[in-house]
Amino acid sequence: MSTNSNLTHVLRGFHRRCPNCGAGALFRGYLKPVACCACCNESFSAIRADDFPPYLTILVVGHLIVPLILLAEHFGLSTLQQVTLWVPTTLLLTLLLLPRFKGAIIGLIWSLGPDTAKPHA
Repeated sequence: MSTNSNLTHVLRGFHRRCPNCGAGALFRGYLKPVACCACCNESFSAIRADDFPPYLTILVVGHLIVPLILLAEHFGLSTLQQVTLWVPTTLLLTLLLLPRFKGAIIGLIWSLGPDTAKPHA
């Protein structure tokens, strides 16, 4: 492991890059992590982010969208206008944030060391 801070590794993961070198891609698809980095050969096969990235996504998107919905209600938008506005906005935010949060969690788990990345028996 490198001597960079945990925040650096989390930010690299958030940008969907290898937490170790920052150059290689962390995912081979939308959410499927690579087994190892193509640039530095760091292995990610033992790291599992599980349910935490979707939880963070729901938490953040909910805290962004709900106040905006309440504000729009105050301005008297019709139900059709609200559905037309908030459904695509919620979907877009969710699709943009989910892989970034998964990358950030993988970066955090990787930076904390090999003991935290081992799967439970």
